[in-house]
Formats: sequence, C-alpha cells, structure tokens
Amino acid sequence: MKKVLSLLMTAMLVFILAACTASNNAGTDTNENTNNNDSASGEKVLRLNNGSEPTSLDPPIGFDSYSWNALNNLMEGLTRLNDEHLPQEATAEKWDVSEDGKTYTFYIRDNAKWSNGDDVTAGDFEFAWKRLLNPETASPAAFLGYFIEGGEAYNNGEGSVDDVQVKALDEKTLEVTLVAPQTYFLSVITNPAFFPINEKVATENPEWFAEADSFVGNGPFNLAEWEHESHFVMAKNDQYWDADTVKLDKVHWAIVNDTNTEYQMYQAGDLDTSGVPADASEALFAEGKVNIGEQAGTYFFRFGVDKEPFQNANIRKAFAMAVNQQDIVDYVTKRGEEAATGFVSSGFTDPSGKDFRETNGDLVTFNAEEAKALLEKGMEEEGYETLPEVTFTYNTSDEHKRIAETMQQMFKDNLGVDVKLANMEWNVFLDMQTALEFQFSRSSFLADYADPINFLENFQTGHSMNRTGWSNSKYDELIQSALNETDETARYEQMYEAEKVLFEDMPIIPLYFYNHVYLQNEAVKGIVRHPVGYIELKWADKE
Repeated sequence: MKKVLSLLMTAMLVFILAACTASNNAGTDTNENTNNNDSASGEKVLRLNNGSEPTSLDPPIGFDSYSWNALNNLMEGLTRLNDEHLPQEATAEKWDVSEDGKTYTFYIRDNAKWSNGDDVTAGDFEFAWKRLLNPETASPAAFLGYFIEGGEAYNNGEGSVDDVQVKALDEKTLEVTLVAPQTYFLSVITNPAFFPINEKVATENPEWFAEADSFVGNGPFNLAEWEHESHFVMAKNDQYWDADTVKLDKVHWAIVNDTNTEYQMYQAGDLDTSGVPADASEALFAEGKVNIGEQAGTYFFRFGVDKEPFQNANIRKAFAMAVNQQDIVDYVTKRGEEAATGFVSSGFTDPSGKDFRETNGDLVTFNAEEAKALLEKGMEEEGYETLPEVTFTYNTSDEHKRIAETMQQMFKDNLGVDVKLANMEWNVFLDMQTALEFQFSRSSFLADYADPINFLENFQTGHSMNRTGWSNSKYDELIQSALNETDETARYEQMYEAEKVLFEDMPIIPLYFYNHVYLQNEAVKGIVRHPVGYIELKWADKE
C-alpha cells in the first residue's frame, strides 16, 4: 500500500461495514445460466459475491462498500481511478484549474450518455452535488463536499443552495470553486457520492434507484436485474461512452454473508472470486493460491461515550488495552492483516518521506496488567463497586461473531469482566449505531480518498461518521486547520497531533488494518481492486 498511496501523494492528485443476513435463496438465480454454461451461451459472465444487500443505489446514500461496488460499475463521475489508483479523465474529457488552484472547470464528453439515451449534462452534476449537500438528503457522505465553497454552510442549514459554488456554465461545462486548494480533489470526486444523477429521471421518479427497471446510470454496466436479498445482475451498457473497452457481457452478484458458504460456491464454480475463510487460510496461503492486495482502512470498535460505564476515559482505555490485536489477526482472521495500534493505516508518506503510521507510533498496545489498573481507577472515579453491565453489538457475520467471541474471552481473562454479545441485521445495526444507541459496537472504515485526513476527519464533533458521541474542541481545531492548510509539512504535524488527542480520550479501539485477500478464477483478468475500498470491472475479462 505504501507504494500506491505514496504515488498518490507524490502526484498531488490524490466507512467494511459488514454483511446483513442473507435469505435462504441468496446467490441463486433461476433466470441465469449456471457458471458451467456461460461459455455455451457465448456470453462472458463474471460471478461475484456482494456479501450484503446494497444499502442504497442512490449515490449520496449508499456510502458503504456493499453499495460502492455496484455504484462504481453502474455509474461514473467526472474522474475515475485507473489501474494505478490515480484519477483519470472519465465523464469529463478534460479540465482547467485556475492559477490559485481553487476553481476547476470540467468539460463533459459530447458522447457521455445515460443508459436511457439522454445526454449527461453539467446540470446533472450540479443537481447531484447540491443534492448531496442538501440537509434534507441526510447523506452520510455530505462532509466530503465541504471543500466546495458554500457546501458546509448549506449542509449545516446556515447557508443557501445558491451559495454552493457548483455551477453548470452550459450543457457540457461545469465550474467548481473550492474553499482552499486541495491536492486530493480529483481523487475525492471519483467517490460514488459525487456521481451525477439524471435530473429529469429523478424529478419524475424520486425512487429511480430502488429497482432494476427504473435505474438509470452512466457507467460501464446497466442494472439488468435485482432480486432483493438474493442477487443482482449487471449487463454491459451499450450507451457508455467507452463501451468498446468493456469486455464482460454480464456480472452476476450473489448476496451471501458467510465466508465458508462463499468459499464453497467458489470451489463449485458458482463464483469467480472468494474471500479466504479462516479455517482454510493456512493451507491456501501455503499452496500459494491467495492473492494479496492493498487496502486503506481500519477494522475497529466504537464506545458510546454517553453510555455507562464508557463515559469514563480510563475505563475505555482499560477495555482498549485488554484487547490483544496481534492474537486476533494471527489466530482468528488469519489473513495477514497488520494489527492496528492507531487509526490511520500504514501507507501514507509525509513530506519527509516517512510513513504516517511509523512516525506517529503505537498509540494503543495490549497490556493486561495496566488495563486492570485503569479499570480500577476508572471505577473509583465513578464510584462503581460493580461495573455496569456491558453489551457488545455487532452486525450479523460469521467472522464478526468469531472476533466478538474472542474479545469476550479477552475481557473476561484480562479484566475479569463478563461482556454480553448481541448481533443484528446490517441495516438495523447501522441505523442504531448512527443514532448513538449502542454502548459498545464493531465498525470499520474504508478510505474515501487517499489521504490521512480522511481517516481523522470522521471524529469531529457531530460528524456523521463519528457515531460515538465523543467531542473534543482541541481535536476539532486541529482537523479544521489541517483541512485548510496548504503547507504539507504543517498539515501532517496537525494530523499527527490530532490522532494523539483521539487516543488520549480513546473513544475507539482499533483492531487491524485491512488488506485485500482473495481467491480468483485463473480465467478472470483485469479486475482492479482500489485501496480506497471498491472494485473496478470496466477492464475485467473472463477467458
């Protein structure tokens, strides 16, 4: 990852939220040929597993990996990440940048079309980006648009939509003015949150994104079929401006949330890729069958800091230091992940050439003895003779369950605390976590763009991705300064200090940094797995 993310920063271009319960017929498709018959039909059909029902295919709402994988291939922004994970021309064929680095003028391709044949216009982008920032949309991704002049004020209800500096100058020209120059702007707008929306279609049918027969996209594929909680199918989009590049005829996505079932489907030829189940990982690694790719993200746990007993920082620190991250990656997940001792993952190089994670060091480490002492101290501070009951909540997944059970035993062994476990279906879990209803819960973050600030901005007071109730004015000031700082050395120093402030209060426990570990059919070529969390099928092929 260091090579890739360093390249992004050098070029100056620069939240997994787990799967929900699958239905009994998940992954089946009575209307599609089986994998063994794809070649006989003359079609190139790639078979993948999405793991969960997409949260939403409305671009500003589907802000998670299970929506991103679909959206990134059904739609396209002004720029698209290439096979080196750098932004390149996409719906925009070119752009100009003002001398002060704040105003971008994008020129949309004349042959950019929607799947229904309509022209993709600058007005579609203006409509979509202002809708992203509209407080009534309630997009969890709205904060990504705060670098646009007027965007934050509009989203916070303090400004007008007319003040948002996104403007269609004509049918094919879009002008965007930023609050300050951003080295990673062209990467940020590859995120699905910045995809256009066909204004005419959305006005006529506000639920255009909810079903296959009403979905209208502008990407390499169309949404041909969607049987909710079971599967969905993409077909090559002949209206796409670069359709000649697309080699696949269809992509069939199963919805299966069990890694062992996914692996069995892969072995049977019903899937072309699979994750690596923990029970088989040692043998598969030894046989050299496992592919390992880069990914920027962190698996972690959130405390509800307004819920007893986690209003106390020392009790939070006690729980954090009672978790042996290395044991979990070595003996539970078993995919070669890096145990996390901070929140920002490895792979980001600062102006001096040093890795962010290495420079900022280990901010939390396993220490059972110190954990017990901190727990006693925190209980004394709160006047507890007995610790209030603790429940750890996770969303349904076989792996999340194994991790939760391992942590449960660690808290028992290292703190003498009995922690109860609870699980629930993904969409309910997400709603409750967002509403700050959990005492202690699992989570994950996959980078939206390749810069450490994207990790750290999540924990600002009231931020949509905070989901802990934690607030720290010093932290907020540091993040705001870093977001507007143009001197890279100063910006990194502010980010280093901010991460230390975060861990002084410990509203989270990091567990490990993600990587892409997968099995793949040798007949499949050209799938691009971006470190920022979604896959690219535009260049994929199946021999």
